[in-house]
Amino acid sequence: MDQKRNNRFMPIIMAVCVVVGILIGTFYANHFSGNRLSIINTSSNKLNNLLHIIDDQYVDTVNVNDLVEKAVPQILAELDPHSVYISAKDVQMANDDLRGSFSGVGIEFIIRQDTLRVQQVIGNGPAERAGVIAGDKIVKVDDENFTGKTLTNEVAMHKLKGPKDTKVKLGIMRYGEKTIRNIVVTRGEIPTKSVTAAYMLNKGTGYIRIKNFGENTYPELLIALAKLSQEDFQNLTIDLRGNTGGYLQSAVQIANEFLPKNRLIVYTQGRKSQRQEYRSDGRGSYQRIPLVVLIDEGSASASEILAGAIQDNDRGTIIGRRSFGKGLVQQPIEFNDHSMIRLTIARYYSPSGRCIQKPYVSGNNKNYEEDILTRYEHGEFFSQDSIKHEGKEYHTAIGRPVFGGGGITPDIFIAEDTTDVTSYYKQASMSGLIIQYAYEYTDANRQTLKGISSVDDMTKYLQKQNMVDKFASYADKNGLKRRNLMIQRSHKLLERFINSRIIYNMMSEEAWMKYLNSDDPAITEALKVFRENSAFPKAPEKK
Repeated sequence: MDQKRNNRFMPIIMAVCVVVGILIGTFYANHFSGNRLSIINTSSNKLNNLLHIIDDQYVDTVNVNDLVEKAVPQILAELDPHSVYISAKDVQMANDDLRGSFSGVGIEFIIRQDTLRVQQVIGNGPAERAGVIAGDKIVKVDDENFTGKTLTNEVAMHKLKGPKDTKVKLGIMRYGEKTIRNIVVTRGEIPTKSVTAAYMLNKGTGYIRIKNFGENTYPELLIALAKLSQEDFQNLTIDLRGNTGGYLQSAVQIANEFLPKNRLIVYTQGRKSQRQEYRSDGRGSYQRIPLVVLIDEGSASASEILAGAIQDNDRGTIIGRRSFGKGLVQQPIEFNDHSMIRLTIARYYSPSGRCIQKPYVSGNNKNYEEDILTRYEHGEFFSQDSIKHEGKEYHTAIGRPVFGGGGITPDIFIAEDTTDVTSYYKQASMSGLIIQYAYEYTDANRQTLKGISSVDDMTKYLQKQNMVDKFASYADKNGLKRRNLMIQRSHKLLERFINSRIIYNMMSEEAWMKYLNSDDPAITEALKVFRENSAFPKAPEKK
């Protein structure tokens, strides 16, 4: 009898067990493995619902697409300072510098008095082949007016860039001519160089400036090294000052050229990204050449990877000021409309194990963005003792102490010299008046300046032209009151800035760097290191 009663209730008991099991499973799923997904689904539904409600019920007509375009950057800003959104129209421009080339006409321009003026023409590029010369003013594009308050760099780039082999008609006003000259240019691939200077500092020392790390940086470096080899260089200075970074792979390839086999160059690691190491393969052709790397507060990301690899492996001497401190790895992710985000997925770590990234507070980028100014005000640009090391101490391969907590601290510190900086000089440089004057002087004297072929000869010529006094008169007419005592005190700085821009306008970026490096204290220190045979760091003495 009892057995029959038990059999009768068995289906009910089993059903209760199943229900309890489902409830328990749901509880654990919600509170553990599935909880984050549930939150994401709930939140994304909330966002979608919000947009639908706004579109359906808001008092005024709203462009929901525009609303999303504005909202996405705000969401990413809550994560970290380097996760960013790039709209579809800006993606190409954002990628061009790193791609190594873009399709356009091949000119460098500035906009002055609402008019586009050709500053330089790329050698053997489409514009030069069509007859465009430096100094030309482009006043029409495809028979439409191309001047006025609405003319911006972005507008100009949009009009002049375009698919390869397409044609654009330029209406040009040339110096000394009264009528518009029409020139048809067939767009072509324009190289964007990241190695912008390679020359000899003295008889035995080569110099290479790397502007950024793009797709072609490594082959460009090999060409530069081959050029210097023909001049029998025995020491090498690599200038990364102001280099904001680029592709990780390019930095790794360049580090590999100078490191012995199986040396750790950098590693990355993140919450969903397993540790990935990048090591040298021992095939580099310059593993023993004395090396100096120059950095400053503008050196970031891939620049810091290269500098950190050289420093932590005791392969060379780092000279300058503490680097920016960008050690977050971004992965590009494209949307259907061709816009994209660069989402931080990992962090960079130098070979000693220090994280290159400086501290930040999620969702609060103000202090992060003002970090360089804070360093300046704190005195870090003027005294090595003012550098704040917020991270713990690490050690290089031979035991030298290095610090984490943001950026690469140089082995030899170079203070920024502000002795002769006056408020007049600051206004003259920050207002753009010096660049504007230099262009107008270049334009008015182009025929004379064309006959000067070397940087040294150009420097000697300009030093005889009383450039500072001429600039002061020009600036006075353009709103910057003449201050003779301040001008006298800042005379050397003013002359250096004015002359450098004229050399840049007339010659090349390499010529510009040659002029600036001629009295640069970091270059002077690098040459001293080579003279004293101290480019390879020595192990600290044991106490």
